[in-house]
Amino acid sequence: MAPVSRIDPKTLFTPDEWRQLTSRSSWRGCWLVAHAWGTIAASIALVTIWPNPLTWLIAVMIVGTRQLGLAILMHEAAHGGLHSNKAINEWIGQWLCAVPVGSDLASYRSYHLQHHRFTQQPEDPDLSLSAPFPITKESFTRKAIRDLTGQTFVKQRLPLFLSLFRRGASGDTVSHESFLSSGADKMLRFLIANVILFVVFWLCGAGVWFFGVWLFAMATWLPLVTRIRNIAEHACTSTGPDPFSHARTTRANIIERALVAPYWVNYHAEHHLFMYLPCYRLPLAHRLLQEKGLIGRVTVSDGYLNVLRLATSKS
Repeated sequence: MAPVSRIDPKTLFTPDEWRQLTSRSSWRGCWLVAHAWGTIAASIALVTIWPNPLTWLIAVMIVGTRQLGLAILMHEAAHGGLHSNKAINEWIGQWLCAVPVGSDLASYRSYHLQHHRFTQQPEDPDLSLSAPFPITKESFTRKAIRDLTGQTFVKQRLPLFLSLFRRGASGDTVSHESFLSSGADKMLRFLIANVILFVVFWLCGAGVWFFGVWLFAMATWLPLVTRIRNIAEHACTSTGPDPFSHARTTRANIIERALVAPYWVNYHAEHHLFMYLPCYRLPLAHRLLQEKGLIGRVTVSDGYLNVLRLATSKS
């Protein structure tokens, strides 16, 4: 099948508007990565200073969401959006964003650009994430329980770990369900990065929270919010010819941005329409589409609970 149609932004925006939308800041890209790690550090400090069930739960949810945030910023690097210097963009996207959560920037970029080229078409590598929807509430509940009990984590990560002990295990694929990259070399980098993180936690007097928050969040909250993000982006959207309708934008409140959708990932329709816009320009793109009366062609939902209601509406 032919690639999906593309919108010429010059037919929608004035030159000044397009210049503003496409303007990038290397400092802001670096700041977003620093913000993700700073938020993780602050959450670990919170539970270290005031260890109790409430602060632990808050830390797990925030850290799990910022782990997703690191994957989102790797996605930004895949589009060249973290830094204007290509070498710096690649290094930050790979070593500060991708590797600590088990991904690989180069593998992800190849896979992800295929998704953009054939969005919601048979050749889309992510089509399996949206095609089954809507599902029943019971089916989603079972999936969420598997996420929160670590079953999804074991299912996804154990084969990657075992690849370290299999001769010739050098595959280079990206999971359709997550951003994880296969291959023994990638798993080894992930393990080394996390050993370094454990040493940093331990030197800061928070070694126990490497396991109790960082790894626990990666095994529980991260799979759940990754699933919710996957559902919100393309489930129950159109597979027709209009590129405005291939992805969803979800209007997220401050709690949803903190615990489910960091770094403007909720503006997914705008990202698909204009995929090389930096993530911090997507709210402006949304506002301009509203002003021009074009937002009606976009699938827009008010909050993630409404998205889940729609996605689990099968009786």
